[in-house]
Amino acid sequence: MQTAMTEEGGEPRLPPNPEEIREQLARIIASSEFPHAGRGALLLAYITEEALAGRSNRLKGYSIAVEIFKRREGFSQDDPVVRIEAGRLRRSLERYYLVAGQLDPIRIDIPKGGYAPSFTWNDAASAEIGDEKVTNGLVLPRVTIGWPMLAALGVVVCVVGLIYWATDHFEAGIKLANYAEVPDKPTLVIAPFANLGDGPQAVLYTVGLTEELLTALPRFKEIKVFGRETSKALQPEVDVSQVRGDIGAHYLLAGGVRVSGSQVRVTARLLDTSDGAILWSKTYDDDLSTRELFAIQSDVASKVATAVAQPYGIIAQAVTAHPPPDDLGVYECTLRFYAYRSELSPPTHLTARDCLESAVARYPTYATALAMLSIAYLDEDRFRFNPKGGSETPLDRALTTARRAVELEPENTRALQALMTALFFNRNLTEALAVGEEALATNPNDTELLGEFGTRVAMSGQWQRGAALLDEALRLNPGGAGFYQGTAALAANMLGDHEKAVILIRKADLQKFPQFHVVAAAVYADAGMIADARREGEIFMKMRPQYIYDIVEENRKRNIKPEDSAHIIASLRKAGLPVPDEAEVAAEIGMAGVSYGQ
Repeated sequence: MQTAMTEEGGEPRLPPNPEEIREQLARIIASSEFPHAGRGALLLAYITEEALAGRSNRLKGYSIAVEIFKRREGFSQDDPVVRIEAGRLRRSLERYYLVAGQLDPIRIDIPKGGYAPSFTWNDAASAEIGDEKVTNGLVLPRVTIGWPMLAALGVVVCVVGLIYWATDHFEAGIKLANYAEVPDKPTLVIAPFANLGDGPQAVLYTVGLTEELLTALPRFKEIKVFGRETSKALQPEVDVSQVRGDIGAHYLLAGGVRVSGSQVRVTARLLDTSDGAILWSKTYDDDLSTRELFAIQSDVASKVATAVAQPYGIIAQAVTAHPPPDDLGVYECTLRFYAYRSELSPPTHLTARDCLESAVARYPTYATALAMLSIAYLDEDRFRFNPKGGSETPLDRALTTARRAVELEPENTRALQALMTALFFNRNLTEALAVGEEALATNPNDTELLGEFGTRVAMSGQWQRGAALLDEALRLNPGGAGFYQGTAALAANMLGDHEKAVILIRKADLQKFPQFHVVAAAVYADAGMIADARREGEIFMKMRPQYIYDIVEENRKRNIKPEDSAHIIASLRKAGLPVPDEAEVAAEIGMAGVSYGQ
């Protein structure tokens, strides 16, 4: 720590004391101008406390990599992760003091050439005399610490406490990794795309495409994508063994761009870094005479990101088929969640819910797991899967959990999807659809979100737009969840396209999911396939016998309009289902403008 400043009388000022430095640390972390993604806050807290404890000499790349970035002991010391993160943190601090921290009393900097921080009084702050206070003889601006900063200080204290508990008790087998905010997930690094063409336009396209990929891929929260600095440190033809050994990424996305005249060709491939196997490759051709350069590279990046990183995409399929030898821990729960969504059965629901509850207990700030858990809670009510007892209803638990996920990560697509769905079933339709629009703007290529939002839009009476969203989800991911094919079949049926409805319902084929059979019964009945409709109706009655007697209420809580409810009820009656007379009457009353079921 330093004493670079003197008081007006010539006496050297005392350096900032540990309490003041920790207060400044909290101020920085609480600021909206300090990035909260990644491990910047954890790294800053760690090196600050090490320095305050007199252990600046321990702040080496190796020790930081092991204790902060979870590298195993014995890893290659050429690993660039610490240099990259330290450089990013230096730039974040520089930006902070240029914008929000101009008048902060203390500067925390990381001088180049090492990782030990410096703590100095801020010259810019000392020049301001307005509302003032005296600290260690120095006149400083008064900085009011509100609740957000106090909360941030509490977080810093907790993080620091955990760091030192872990550091001082390695013999107990406790590692700092146990306290990471987000558990290990499949990791992907993007190598700069190779320039295979000639001229400045080829260079521009190559750089632009890599940047677009670095923007599009991180929107999928089920994977971790290394940032720009890591990508730029690689060569286009980097060896996969180097990526695995030095960076620790499970997957490498690489490719090349060739521009010849007005023709553009992009090749992209995804490699497993454990053995160099090519898991996926694709060639994209376009014409600069018909489309602008920016539009082409944006479109290609979206297609690549969707194919590789979507919930049912190439990486998810690879992990499911061949689990890696290094344990991915909580990521297994996300795979179980998507396995449940593909089958929609009580046993897979129970497995996914239990796993997610365990994951959230271990990692309470893991927004993606919270979002998935919210959907699992919701399904206790809407599908009657494995309902729990307790004073809080499944709908309340779902909404509370979804709101927590969005608070943690406001732009997490899965969190926004969960909040949209929970609001929808809590009968807050306007807010639900607004959140859905926000989620769609955040990541228009997420097929899980497209399908869920399309379902909600369709159920609310916008069958045409809902069908279009569902069609787009199925176009981007033809092998995706059958749930969305079933809803697309219902939408086509409501729009009078019975041929398309029959094709879609046959593709859905969710035999263990009760709602599949009731939709199939309605679709087949309206298509004149009465024998098929009766068969599906009989299966449904064995799985959910009470549902048909509560059909008006079930439709109401799905925000189905009275006229659409009446249509569905009439279809089910044609299928031979024992719809009570009073249900049909209630639907007809609803069509006349009387609110039912309130």
